[in-house]
Amino acid sequence: MKKIYHALMLLIGCLLASCEHKELCFDHSPAMEVEVVFDWKNSPEAHPESMRLYLFPKEGGEPLLYEFPNKTGGIIKVQPGEYKALCYNSDTETIGFRNIESMETFEAYALKGILALGGSLAPRAEGTEKERIALQPEMLYSDRNADIIIKSDVEKQQIVLYPKKAICHYDVEIRNATNLKHISMDGISGSLSSLAGGFHLGENHLTSELVTMPFELKTTGSTTLKGDFYTFGQHASNPQPHKLVVYAIMSDGNKRYYTFDVTDQVDNAPDPYNVHIILDRLPLPQPIPGEGGFQPTVDEWEETVPIDISM
Repeated sequence: MKKIYHALMLLIGCLLASCEHKELCFDHSPAMEVEVVFDWKNSPEAHPESMRLYLFPKEGGEPLLYEFPNKTGGIIKVQPGEYKALCYNSDTETIGFRNIESMETFEAYALKGILALGGSLAPRAEGTEKERIALQPEMLYSDRNADIIIKSDVEKQQIVLYPKKAICHYDVEIRNATNLKHISMDGISGSLSSLAGGFHLGENHLTSELVTMPFELKTTGSTTLKGDFYTFGQHASNPQPHKLVVYAIMSDGNKRYYTFDVTDQVDNAPDPYNVHIILDRLPLPQPIPGEGGFQPTVDEWEETVPIDISM
């Protein structure tokens, strides 16, 4: 009996030691409550419906993702450690995100679009054939902080980020256009080439890809047209010219396009986040009596000699 008793006590001791070792192996510091604050002092006009926050552990591992159904922030739980933080508004539909595994590669990009008018593909400006056609992005606000420390011995902690615009606004004004009243129901539109296709949110700079971006034009008077669109902007060092093409389908089915070199206006805009492009003279043709009613194809687009302008 004594031998059995000693054996039983030895077994219990081993089990207790095993449990104690296991508890020590899986002991983690408790997650800390942290207040996330989005301060909009850099973009007071912004009113996004939701925000997204990524925390990238500096020691490696999967990024942590937090969603906020507002623009102000909220309380999250985070393990103590060192992180890199990245935020942006998540209420967009025309912006894609890729390479999100790390802050250094995190990229927002314009989704694929189509260059067409009146149900048929429209021609590109000469020399831009290899550029991707991109949808114009919605407004995007973002900020980053590479030095976030969550401590285990501090009760009240904050992560404060200051989102600001990551998108530019371009507007186009065309003066002295002729025969606007003869534009067909399919209307008139434009495109601008050699714009940035995306933005590295974590590194705060544009991506190298160049895209062509279509945009709408509307008549605002008997001889004037206006249009505006959002874009990621353009590289100051981009050697490619910016070609603005105006496409028009007249009431008799006549399809014309006009190419303008607006490089100087884009490159030398006083505010690169708000670019104003002015075109003077757009000689739309007078419809030919008795024609119309057919559906022209892309091959029937007729180019008017490119127009050089100095504004």
